[in-house]
Amino acid sequence: MAPSAVLRPLSRLLAPARFPSCYSTRSKFYVREPVHAKPDWLKVGLTLGTSVFLWVYLINQHNEDVLEYKRRNGLE
Repeated sequence: MAPSAVLRPLSRLLAPARFPSCYSTRSKFYVREPVHAKPDWLKVGLTLGTSVFLWVYLINQHNEDVLEYKRRNGLE
């Protein structure tokens, strides 16, 4: 048996990988550009409202902690 006849079935395994010829297929993870002309006001309102709420809560908690610190250490 000739060596080329033995290697012929293995030539497919040794060949470099080929990419599919159709590059125009749409990706599953295609991301659209956001439309800036029409903002989603519900999301904007929820985002700003949440941010304001968290800052007010943080400042209020800080003030309570400072008062408690002063009370425990006899500074007030």
